[in-house]
Order: sequence, then structure tokens, then C-alpha cells
Amino acid sequence: MYRLEQEQASDWWEVEALFDLAFAPGREALSSYRLREGVDPIAPLCLVARDADGILSGAIRFWPVRVGASDALLLGPVAVHPTRQGEGLGAVLMEDSLARARELGWARAMLVGDAPYYARFGFAKLKRLEMPPPTNPERVLGVALRPDAWADISGPVMPMT
Repeated sequence: MYRLEQEQASDWWEVEALFDLAFAPGREALSSYRLREGVDPIAPLCLVARDADGILSGAIRFWPVRVGASDALLLGPVAVHPTRQGEGLGAVLMEDSLARARELGWARAMLVGDAPYYARFGFAKLKRLEMPPPTNPERVLGVALRPDAWADISGPVMPMT
């Protein structure tokens, strides 16, 4: 049993340690981090999952970006502690946070990741976006939180300031 809560400032170091464990400390060299620098995450969508003992088991964050002239969410990172993987916690974090994003009125979300994993949450390859290099275009995925939200959206992905 897990308790999902909005990430608090006091969770920051613990969440960062989880992300380092899941992705290695060099994760901040990834191009998606250029879109996060100097930008605050979308607090109501940044969630932590704690077990019955209050131990951090997973976390997810979202960031605002601009794609051409349109707003979008950049999902990531999302991580589950290695001792908790395979329990469906990653899916719970994904589904709950995307539902919250819809409720908050966001139209679209994107990420850089593995299509086979994220397809079950509705993500598919986005073809007309320009991510900061070096990003493999095959890994740029998006989900429409409202019908046709990605139709006619193209251009560079930029940080929202």
C-alpha cells in the first residue's frame, strides 16, 4: 500500500537521491535537463509515493515547456526504487499524475523515453518537434490529454520562463 502526496521542499534531497539511484548521477547531462534549468516544476503534479512506513518508494515530476507557440508538460524524471520495481508503482504514478494534469487543464504532455513502456499510457512518437541536442527523435513521445491536443503542434521545444 502506497500513499501518494505532492512533493514538498523537505522531500527534495530524498527524491534527488532516488533519481540518482535510478538513473545515475550523470542524468543531468541529458538534453531534457536543459529544458528544466532555472524553471520551477509544476508543483501539483510532482508526486512522491511512500510506503506504510513512510519510506520513499517512487517519485515523478513535470515541467512546463513551450512547443512552438503552445504550452506542454515535460514529464520526468519518474523513478521507482529498485526494491519496489515490478509492483506497478510506476504505473500508479503515471496514471495518477496524468489524471491530475487533465484536471488542471493541461492539454498535452511529452517525454523522452522508451516507446514500448510509455505506449500503455497513451504516449506515441512526436514527429514535428525539435528537442535540444543530443536527443534521439525516436524517443520523443507525447500524449494528448484532450482530443487532438498534438494536432498541428510543431517546432522547437523550449523552456517556459
